[in-house]
Amino acid sequence: MSLLELDGVKVHFPIKKGVLFDRTVGHVYAVDGVSLKVEAGETYGLVGESGCGKTTLGRSVLRLVDITEGSVVLDGTDLAKLPNEEMRRFRRRLQMVFQDPLGSLNPRQNIESILSEGMVAHGIGKNQEERREKIKAILERVGLPSNALARYPHEFSGGQRQRIGIARALVLEPDVIICDEPVSALDVSIQAQVVNLLEELQEELGLTYLVIAHDLAVVRHISDVIGVMYLGSLVEEAPSDTLYAEPKHPYTKALMSAVPVPDPEVEDRRERILLTGDLPSPANPPTGCRFHTRCPWAQAEKCATERPELKDVGGGHRVACHYTAEIASGKLAPTRPTGIEAVTETEDALVERTEGEAEVPAVLLPADSTTKPDAPAVKEKVPAAAETPGDPTADAVAKDRDAAAPEAPGKGPAGTD
Repeated sequence: MSLLELDGVKVHFPIKKGVLFDRTVGHVYAVDGVSLKVEAGETYGLVGESGCGKTTLGRSVLRLVDITEGSVVLDGTDLAKLPNEEMRRFRRRLQMVFQDPLGSLNPRQNIESILSEGMVAHGIGKNQEERREKIKAILERVGLPSNALARYPHEFSGGQRQRIGIARALVLEPDVIICDEPVSALDVSIQAQVVNLLEELQEELGLTYLVIAHDLAVVRHISDVIGVMYLGSLVEEAPSDTLYAEPKHPYTKALMSAVPVPDPEVEDRRERILLTGDLPSPANPPTGCRFHTRCPWAQAEKCATERPELKDVGGGHRVACHYTAEIASGKLAPTRPTGIEAVTETEDALVERTEGEAEVPAVLLPADSTTKPDAPAVKEKVPAAAETPGDPTADAVAKDRDAAAPEAPGKGPAGTD
């Protein structure tokens, strides 16, 4: 049995509307039926574009957000069914390293107070002196000096603050650490240090990681298994090297083609898959396959109506696609452009829509007219009311205007000297 198992996890946030009485008018399907397994001592990487539900899934494992449906089983215990008090005690075995190292640390507490707070809550250490010695040992392990205990978060650099976040997780001796974008806010050199630190701690302490990230290079370096998420669902899962060598899902293919290659000759020769359209709203996801609105190989008869299941295609490689074999063999031709024309077509459509919106409104045209906005009939100037012949009201207005106008200097009412 795996150390951590997620089965059909759903996290839906209600959309409320109303002034006096709130009523639910819809839901945001942030996570919608994710199932995965994390073995003890391994690193599971979770990738996907912004808004696909990665962070929400990580928070749901710790019950920081409520689980709508499904189970989260840690070492045989379903966390989704635990009462709040039992879950609080169980969090000692589950810890999280947050994305923003400064925002996750209390600016009014020094480092010793921050690190000892969790130890006191879970009854670790007989007294403060014993806890202080353990904190010093953890700080040394993450590469921070012992004199950091009396300092405050704002006195450290970004990389040092992230090390403090890792130390806060380690002091509770957890089994699983969820790393939510642990290096995204750091520069490249500090990223390498933090990633190497995580690997060293895993080897020394036998930790299990669930790493959530955007950087595909970082995920490949640190992960044993990688899962790819799109719009709240897991679309592909495979061992790290296998996924990068042979991605099978169309979305994963597009993601991998976006990773730059440092060799200019290889970069010029390789295929780049550009997707059309934008990520759909999780409040109104597409029917059938979630990716069919942007997929280059989408088929109308199946993709838009049936949601594909995550199926094993061999070697622990799971893919949620109806046409995995056909795409891999080349039997299925793309139905949408995948090169630079995908971008130009989108831009052309935007220009046409903008030009259409700039046309003269139909209300300016006669009801039975089919004249185009740029036709002479539209451009023709409508005579002003005062210029309309035979209009007594217009003549009266013109006379009143002339009478109210000031007389020129040196001239009489008749305009003579």
